Amino acid sequence: MKKALFLTSLFSIMLYAAPTACPQFYLDAEAPEIVNEKLAAKAKELCFEAFGVMHSGISKTPLWSAEYLTSSAIDADVKRKDKFHEETQLPVSERSELKDYAKSGYDRGHMSPSADMPTESAQADSFSLANMVPQDHNNNTGIWSSIESATRYLAKKEGSLYIITGPIYKGTLKSIGNGVLVPTYIYKIIYSPKQQKAAVYFTNNEPGKAYHIISVKELEILSGINFFPKMSEEKKAQLLSLPEPKAYK
Repeated sequence: MKKALFLTSLFSIMLYAAPTACPQFYLDAEAPEIVNEKLAAKAKELCFEAFGVMHSGISKTPLWSAEYLTSSAIDADVKRKDKFHEETQLPVSERSELKDYAKSGYDRGHMSPSADMPTESAQADSFSLANMVPQDHNNNTGIWSSIESATRYLAKKEGSLYIITGPIYKGTLKSIGNGVLVPTYIYKIIYSPKQQKAAVYFTNNEPGKAYHIISVKELEILSGINFFPKMSEEKKAQLLSLPEPKAYK
């Protein structure tokens, strides 16, 4: 099944900026603004113990998942326990179900990774399908896993990071199950409070080792989301130096 593109020009639609109930996960305690009104139509914020999600009832996936990742959270090293589950805070008509992913050919891809979680309860939250997108298996276990590992390495080095991870839907779209959209691209924004700079890991949702590092400004144009409303355009165009994705310990 395919669906038409539901993103439009970043600058052609009025901003949608709902107050956030989980400001602790965002730079300056301010959540991103949704520029594209089609994305905002069925957007619902969910606050979890260690991350916040803006969920779309259109794609039945997160628009983004945000974390404030500290070195102490990584040091907790909570043993992984896979407990994928439907998100009961969402209406059934707007959420993905476990059966949607069954035999779909796609992984249930975490946006805020389980390995970032500081407690068992936070890790259990991370297995909510509200924090998942249909992700190519090779991408999920390959380059994307390395990007997540590199991000934790940088968090240890910097002390803390603000992170926003999410999908982009562009072109003619595929879906799985009962209308869960498959992302075209996946991104991870990294902001270092220490350096006061940001940059973005960006990948196609497909097999291979390719990735790009782009600016927040570039990502905003692609996504229809204003990720850092208080940040200047000049600063959004700057690039934080990001580590090469590899198997960091």
